[in-house]
Amino acid sequence: MNAIFSNYTASITELKKSPTKLLEEAGDETIAILNHNIPSAYLVPSKQYERMMEIIEDYYLAKEVEKRLTDDEDAIEVSLDEL
Repeated sequence: MNAIFSNYTASITELKKSPTKLLEEAGDETIAILNHNIPSAYLVPSKQYERMMEIIEDYYLAKEVEKRLTDDEDAIEVSLDEL
């Protein structure tokens, strides 16, 4: 059994029939699109998608910062007096 990560679901047939109606009914919520009662896609509102992309971007940026902080190869030791 597959988990459904949404409070709203619709079949592909319902999506084809009236996508605007689905979006209006769900409001700002994600809609799981089901094919034979199995999630095949998620319809995500644009604001939520943009926020997800920001989170992913922040995650990769934090990983890069962490990598650079632990990379001793390029580290230069400096005393406070030298600054």
